Amino acid sequence: MASSSGKIVILSGPSGVGKTSICQKLLERPARAKSTSATTRPPRPGEIDGVDYHFLSREEFEKRLRAGWFAEHAEVHAHLYGTPRHPLEDALQQGVTFLLDIDVQGAERIRQRYPGVLSIFILPPSTEALEKRLRGRRTDSPGVVERRLARARAEIARQDEFDYRVVNDRLERVVREIEDILERPRPGEQNTSCRA
Repeated sequence: MASSSGKIVILSGPSGVGKTSICQKLLERPARAKSTSATTRPPRPGEIDGVDYHFLSREEFEKRLRAGWFAEHAEVHAHLYGTPRHPLEDALQQGVTFLLDIDVQGAERIRQRYPGVLSIFILPPSTEALEKRLRGRRTDSPGVVERRLARARAEIARQDEFDYRVVNDRLERVVREIEDILERPRPGEQNTSCRA
């Protein structure tokens, strides 16, 4: 494990809640980086290998898992997902704020492995809004959407495990709220900024 001069920020929440859009906005600030997860699921239309995900065969994923390539991994909806370890630890050494867009299982593993992580749970405005988003993407079969909704309910039930909870009702508002959270000192940190 690296000594952390940077900061790990977990953004977690159910599928379809808008984590990717939030991350894109947060990355507009300097000294920030985002993890590109690896997965065994096939690419969705428009997704690019190495940009959206590292798309791997199950065999390749398991080979990298055995080699210690992942900081965390989980199986979700019959596909493997994992966070590459080296980009995360390199970012910490360079003093970068590293954003992780991961599920609740992954968040739990990262918190165990990297103490001092800041974790934020993104909530939908309502379960109806989440269902509308998932169905509106038109990337999954109705059965997959139903499984994602069932999983979303289970993940939302674990929201109290996170440092902060924010509702993604409007992208610009939720990004401002997260920016405010990122400016706050963590317990044990000193805030060196001067405020009048």
